[in-house]
Amino acid sequence: MENKSIILRILENDKGGKIVLSSLSVVVFVVAFCNLFIPESSIFHISTFTVTILGKYLAFALLALALDLVWGYLGILSLGHGAFFALGGYAFAMYLMRQIGDRGVYGNAELPDFMVFMNLKELPWFWLGFDNPVFAILMVMIVPAILAFVFGWFAFRSRVTGVYLSIITQALTYALMLAFFRNDMGFGGNNGLTDFKDILGFDLSADTTRVALLIITFFALVLGYLVCRFIINSRLGRVVISIRDAESRVRFLGYKVEQYKLFIFVVSAVLAGIAGALYVPQVAIINPNVFSPLFSIELVIWVAIGGRGTLYGAIIGAMIVSFASTYFTSALPEVWLYALGGLFVVVTLYLPTGVVGLISKIKMKKA
Repeated sequence: MENKSIILRILENDKGGKIVLSSLSVVVFVVAFCNLFIPESSIFHISTFTVTILGKYLAFALLALALDLVWGYLGILSLGHGAFFALGGYAFAMYLMRQIGDRGVYGNAELPDFMVFMNLKELPWFWLGFDNPVFAILMVMIVPAILAFVFGWFAFRSRVTGVYLSIITQALTYALMLAFFRNDMGFGGNNGLTDFKDILGFDLSADTTRVALLIITFFALVLGYLVCRFIINSRLGRVVISIRDAESRVRFLGYKVEQYKLFIFVVSAVLAGIAGALYVPQVAIINPNVFSPLFSIELVIWVAIGGRGTLYGAIIGAMIVSFASTYFTSALPEVWLYALGGLFVVVTLYLPTGVVGLISKIKMKKA
């Protein structure tokens, strides 16, 4: 009851968040039930492919939530959040690779196939420990957090803001992409990490495992939302919003603006890393393309379309754009990128508050 009351207090006066999370819970339950308990011959059966796609969308929603925390409430437009997402994904993929053992193409119990192909004789030092799931999960959070802390420490102390900070974040993820494309980095080069067999001893291709990953991703999204909402509703959150609206005044009042920025930036990076870790076992691959600046820019579009500065708007935007991407990249692949860019321009010019803002305006007119 106490935990329940805490959740209710966090979501107090957050009608939109309650509606979005409740709706997603219903969708996740229906999809899981129809996949596991309704025969494949039935029209109501939902395929495992659909389960995987929905799980991927939820991971993207958590990533969009992480960006909305820094962009919508702190005013920092990060064009490099894909880097934190990718680092979390790679960290967990390293654990999945270690679980393959001697079932790989070359039958080497110690080295992943790409290392055998490159004639490596022993496991690189930075792969040590990733056979332990607890260690891997810690690295999923610690590695993005360290990168965000180091980057933020120098950037915020130097008082780099606005478009200059955005460009630097984009340069960061681009540099990491080039590094991970190198075969000698020890992360599979342009092919990345793939061919995963199981997770925590469970067959990764089994329907039950896929449904479990879907449910875990949903609860991670809910937990991430509650953490973000708790921060925003707190005194710290009010200071953060004040920094967004009038940084010089907050600084004049004696607040250590850099410390607040750094804290939010690191929390956001950790959430992005967790999203990446949940993404990898569901799509069964990760490669350096996830570091691509284009992916980080697309992430910004998700948040803008949904409505930044609302948290639940980021979730809506990620779900809408991800669904549209899945459909149009198969139906009209040559049109999708132009449509996405045009949609972003339209939203920026005519719907600055996104879908959430549009719904609010329609409700106000009806009232």
